[in-house]
Amino acid sequence: MPSREQRRWQHFEAARKTRAVRKHIKRNRKPKRVRRKEWMPDDFDALDELAERERVMPLGERERRQAVMAAALAGPDSTRSEDTGTLPEEEAGQQQGVVTEVSSSLCRVDLDGRCVICGLRGSLSARETGFTNVVAVGDRVRVTHNGADRGVVEAVLPRQSVLVRQDPFYSHLQQVIVANADQLLIVASWKDPLIWFELVDRYLIAAERNGLFPVICVNKIDLAEDLEECRVALRPYLDLAYRVLFTSAMEGQGVDELRNVLRGHTTVVAGLSGVGKSSLLTSVQPDLQLRTGKISDTHREGRHVTSQVTLLRLDGGGFVADTPGIREFGLSGLRRSELASFYREFAALDGQCRFADCTHTHEPGCAVGEEVTRGLVSATRYHSYGKIRAELAD
Repeated sequence: MPSREQRRWQHFEAARKTRAVRKHIKRNRKPKRVRRKEWMPDDFDALDELAERERVMPLGERERRQAVMAAALAGPDSTRSEDTGTLPEEEAGQQQGVVTEVSSSLCRVDLDGRCVICGLRGSLSARETGFTNVVAVGDRVRVTHNGADRGVVEAVLPRQSVLVRQDPFYSHLQQVIVANADQLLIVASWKDPLIWFELVDRYLIAAERNGLFPVICVNKIDLAEDLEECRVALRPYLDLAYRVLFTSAMEGQGVDELRNVLRGHTTVVAGLSGVGKSSLLTSVQPDLQLRTGKISDTHREGRHVTSQVTLLRLDGGGFVADTPGIREFGLSGLRRSELASFYREFAALDGQCRFADCTHTHEPGCAVGEEVTRGLVSATRYHSYGKIRAELAD
């Protein structure tokens, strides 16, 4: 009969062999399926089959990809229903309109000159769009309404352009200020408040990034001692082929030219508070009934009169979007390496600097810096470039 020590050793050996067998079995099991990084199928049919088994993409991503593929296959000569202003047959009973004003849960929609207050269909969501607002002023929407002045926004049609700024609460998201505009009217006043060229440059960059044609409007020229002084200060922009208007809403100077510029376009009107945006639009069309305000006597700055973005129909054709005065216009998403390409005079000197990665700030042999020294590039524009660049991400 084995001793107590022998029995203990036998038990130890049996346990060791059992563990070895289990380890061998586990090692020879069929390996688990590892999802590859390149899981995306070559066609959307396979993608649909995969989506039935498991969720491999964000909500709505499959529909977005299908829409992109359909647009690519359709070619540039195809005509979409939203471009022609007609509605598909399956959407009969709906009307297409333009959003003219937005609140937290309602919006006003212009249906061929008729104003309808609309709620939003619950299925509409800004999730995964990169924007915080579902509907923005200027959006083309499909609406069902009760025949009176109430309706529901059923769908938001694809946007042709957007003017955005960084959301003040969620820095990784953007807020759409105006959609589907084709022109940006940058209003600055010669005095009260004093013209701020850095903000003008910010708006010019924003216009080009968002596919908007920029027009610079210098208002309150009646406060200038000499009109030629205004023209000399704006000469850098005139030399760069920017459209520049000189106006006085008080005396009516330049209003006819401004009216012609606005006709037939959807124009975003932007600038600091107090520069006379609302006064100018009232001069163009008196029945717009916009609120105007006075300049603060203490700080000589404008007070916020327009509290939210409003899209207004012009009698001569087109729309204008009157925006609140924006003191700090964010260039969300723009990187330092991209900034120089939005300065036309810098882009003209591309490749002439000593260093290929020249930042145009301090490097020796910088063509831009040399042109500034010679007076061929505006020192004011160069200064605004440096200030804006310091705020951007690497």
